[in-house]
Amino acid sequence: MKTKYYYKHIGAFRRELRNEISRPVLKELHQAVWWKHFAIELRQVFLAAAAVFLALRFDTLWIWLPCSIVIGFTVFGFTVLLHEVIHNAVFAKKRPRWNSFLGWMYALPSGISRTQFTRWHLDHHDELGHGLHDPKRAHLTPKILKRWYKFLYMTPALFPIYFRAAAKEAKTYPPAVQKQIRFERLITIALHVFIMAGLIGWIGGWGFLKVYAIPYFFIFPIAFTINRVGQHYNINPKDVAQWTTLMEGNWFWDFVFLYSNYHLEHHYFPAVPCYNLPQLHKLLQPLYIRHEMKAHSYGEVLYGWFILNQAPHTHWEM
Repeated sequence: MKTKYYYKHIGAFRRELRNEISRPVLKELHQAVWWKHFAIELRQVFLAAAAVFLALRFDTLWIWLPCSIVIGFTVFGFTVLLHEVIHNAVFAKKRPRWNSFLGWMYALPSGISRTQFTRWHLDHHDELGHGLHDPKRAHLTPKILKRWYKFLYMTPALFPIYFRAAAKEAKTYPPAVQKQIRFERLITIALHVFIMAGLIGWIGGWGFLKVYAIPYFFIFPIAFTINRVGQHYNINPKDVAQWTTLMEGNWFWDFVFLYSNYHLEHHYFPAVPCYNLPQLHKLLQPLYIRHEMKAHSYGEVLYGWFILNQAPHTHWEM
């Protein structure tokens, strides 16, 4: 049984958080503007299409390899867009049919079930900080504190690791939800098998390698791992304000990760659209100073995770 662990512990801090920003400003930050969302989506589609074209057009390593990297990070970006759908951050008013359609479209590139991802992610918000009830922490966080095992998450091994974690959590869902997840997973797997067969038949094995195999099986896990290491691994368990890692604002990662690098701000105000998170990050600087919170770069957290071999969900500064 889930207990809404996070919300049971955030009470006093929630009041501090809401007093930090005036209601009119907070209301404006929560305002979803549909065309801003779709502008980001169109940018992602354009980047992917351009990268596919260039990768197929040129066989020179320094051209096709960066294109494969762009494709892989773009596929990851669609999971961020799905994340926006989950939090009803696309439209100003609730549009269930549109959200359902967009959920399907954004889940298909990465091969995940939109229902699984929705339930998993919302439970993660409710149970943040709990070792067993938070599905990410319970099933996906590496339990073996070895560098080689952590590195597996940046390889194709991520897929069996992730789907095994998802399957464990799915066993706790009602039968109807489990059935829907199986249906969606069957559809996405069938689609990807069809795409792979079509690409191999149309552009050959070399083209398939450049625009699908390398981006999907090798680049996507790297994007996933970099993003995840900057979420909840370097935290202060004694302060609920610091149960998520504070990351620096950075234009490059804003672009690459579609603002999902502001994960701390997202947990504070989950319904704020991604494109408003940089502004929220700036407004919360006085609060960060009061709580003696240090903003980290991805270089820092990756160094701590892989080189120093720090334990997840601990205070690395200690």
